[in-house]
Amino acid sequence: MKQRPYVIIVSGLPRSGTSMMMKAIHAGGIEPMNDHIRKADDDNPLGYYEFEPVKKTKQDASWLKDATGKVVKMVYRLLYDLPAGYEYRVIFMRRDLTEVLASQKKMLERNGKAGGAIPDGQMAALFTAELDTCDKWLAGQSNFKALYINHRDMINDPQSQCEKINAFLDGGLNIEAMTETVNPSLYRNRNQQV
Repeated sequence: MKQRPYVIIVSGLPRSGTSMMMKAIHAGGIEPMNDHIRKADDDNPLGYYEFEPVKKTKQDASWLKDATGKVVKMVYRLLYDLPAGYEYRVIFMRRDLTEVLASQKKMLERNGKAGGAIPDGQMAALFTAELDTCDKWLAGQSNFKALYINHRDMINDPQSQCEKINAFLDGGLNIEAMTETVNPSLYRNRNQQV
């Protein structure tokens, strides 16, 4: 078993392909930190791969002592709460913001929740600014390394994306198993203008 002396994090906006990436990395041979509390549903039929303690990292980061060599999913805003003293490799998912917003809206509707009052254009500008701030912050952290993966590239060419991920995580992953997890039929909120 390959030793990876760092915590692997899959991050990005909600609905940007983070669950798809978690599934691929798990299939590649890396154990996920997953508590199975949030069940698969119509929005994520293959599961969410969530781990509740990450949401309280600022107050209690003790979960990290068991996280080295494993992969965990964290929304980008939580990255700032990760303590020094660990090495982190972040696989950051990028997705067209029109698709992210459409997917978020559908998910809210399915759950019987009203969409946000903020117009899409304003929300997209807010996300763009927050992601830009996060990118700059990551680049300035000596104990973080980041790899950016585009959601559409992962769907259209999983082989080359999985090869990039394998190199970023020091090799030894089962690339074929990773590519087999990518299911283009789940790409349902495609921006046809791109």
